[in-house]
Amino acid sequence: MTPKIFHQRTRIKICGLTREQDVDAAVAAGADAVGFVLYPPSPRYVTPQRAAELAKRLPPFVTPVLLFVNEFAINVIAACAYIPSATVQFHGEESPAECWAASANGTRPFLRAARIPLDDSQPFDLLKFASDYATAQAILLDAHVEGFGGGGKTFNWSRLPPSVSSHLVLSGGLTPANVTDGILQVRPRALSLSVDVSSGVEISKGIKDAAKIHQFVAAVRAADDQLAKLNHDNLPTA
Repeated sequence: MTPKIFHQRTRIKICGLTREQDVDAAVAAGADAVGFVLYPPSPRYVTPQRAAELAKRLPPFVTPVLLFVNEFAINVIAACAYIPSATVQFHGEESPAECWAASANGTRPFLRAARIPLDDSQPFDLLKFASDYATAQAILLDAHVEGFGGGGKTFNWSRLPPSVSSHLVLSGGLTPANVTDGILQVRPRALSLSVDVSSGVEISKGIKDAAKIHQFVAAVRAADDQLAKLNHDNLPTA
């Protein structure tokens, strides 16, 4: 049997940023993406104009991500005009057709959040979900909590299918203490794995802790090192 190869670096998104110093801390720690919540009921909400101000601080190759929940396509497109380089994240109940329309018919990359029930007795067909949203750049896995996003709850990672032919983003209750284990459990199931953290690196909702961000990134890199060692140990010998 050919050993499974784990060679990708786990990419990291720090979400729910509202302050300049938090954007700077995420960049300094080595984040690949930062997220801005454009959902007014959220305590982490920022306006499109404010998101654009914060995004101006980003250096090349750090991606801004704009999070929407059940927003009209025309409003998503208008907000994205402030940040042409942004990826879109749909975190509500948007249909595949609605995601396609709001991404300007696929001209802007988007992520689609899958809300995984916390109760293991409630079924969730991730393979069908991923197939339905095949035009998404990745499927983001979050816990299904009351409201939308940032609930700080972790779903049971072991209930995920053993193989998903999609790029996945693990979210939902991640912290510096558990993200290494999450990566080790979930990455073998996907084409690639990224991670997305918000409440796990906060002092309060919308206010990040630079030390926690650095600890989170260090824990992700520790998982990468473990997977690289596993890959090396599984290589066939001559």
